[in-house]
Amino acid sequence: MGYQKGAENGRITAMKETVQQRLYQINQAFYEQFADAFAATRYGMQPGWNRIIPHFPTPCQVLDLGCGNGRFAHFLDQRALRVQYTGVDGCQALIAIARARAADLTRISVRFHTTDLARTGWEEPFQHQFHVVVALAVLHHIPGEAARTAFLQAARSCLTPGGILVLSNWRFTHNARMRRKIVPWDTVGLRPQDVDADDYLLDWKAGGQTGYRYAHQTDTAEIQALAQAAGCVVIEQFQADGREGDLSLYSLLRPLPTE
Repeated sequence: MGYQKGAENGRITAMKETVQQRLYQINQAFYEQFADAFAATRYGMQPGWNRIIPHFPTPCQVLDLGCGNGRFAHFLDQRALRVQYTGVDGCQALIAIARARAADLTRISVRFHTTDLARTGWEEPFQHQFHVVVALAVLHHIPGEAARTAFLQAARSCLTPGGILVLSNWRFTHNARMRRKIVPWDTVGLRPQDVDADDYLLDWKAGGQTGYRYAHQTDTAEIQALAQAAGCVVIEQFQADGREGDLSLYSLLRPLPTE
C-alpha cells in the first residue's frame, strides 16, 4: 500500500472541524475500549527517557500530558528524583489504572487528573507551575496543524521561567513493523482528501478485537516550525526507543523570552 499524502498535491490545508472532531473521537473511543489491554503493554521505561533526565532540575515539578497508565511516574520514582509529579489524561479508564498503580510509588509524590487535552482551556489550572512538561507520544494524536500549535502554546504556558518542554513522537512510517499497521481511511468512513498530509490511520489488535488510532507523522523540521509558532525554540532532538532504537523522535523545547 502506498503512503499517499492526505491533502491535494501534498499541501497541508486547514482541517475541517467535523473531520478534526471525528479523529479525536476515533482516538478517544480506542483508549476507552482498550484501556486495560493497552496499559498491559505499556510498562517499563523507554530508553529515550534516560537522555532527558539531565534536563530535570532538583527538586522539580513535572507535568505529564497524556500520562496514560502513569508509567513515566514509575520511571521517575525508580530514579529516586526529588519530584512532585502531576499526570493528566483524557481517558478515565487509564487514569483509574494510573491511580491504582500509584500505590507502588514510594519516592515521589503524585497526583492524577482526568483532563481532556482536546478541550480549549485545559491548561488553566496548571499555568506557570512546572519546571518540566512532558508530552510523550501525544502530539501526533492531535489532528490539524493549528491544533498542534495551540497544544504547544498551552503546554508552554504551564512552565515556570526557564522550564523545558519535552516531546516524543512516533516515526512510524520509518519502521516496517509500524507501517504494517497503516490501514485505509475508508475503514472509518473518511477519505484521504479529508485529512492532512502525513495523517494516517493505524490499527491495533488485542483479544480478537481490532481498534483504530489516528496519528500524524512529524519530522524534525515540522517540530521546529511548530515550536517557533508556539513561541519556543528547539534545543535538542534525537531518536530513540523501539527494537531498532529509532521509533521515537524526541524534541526538547524552551520558551523564547517574552518582551
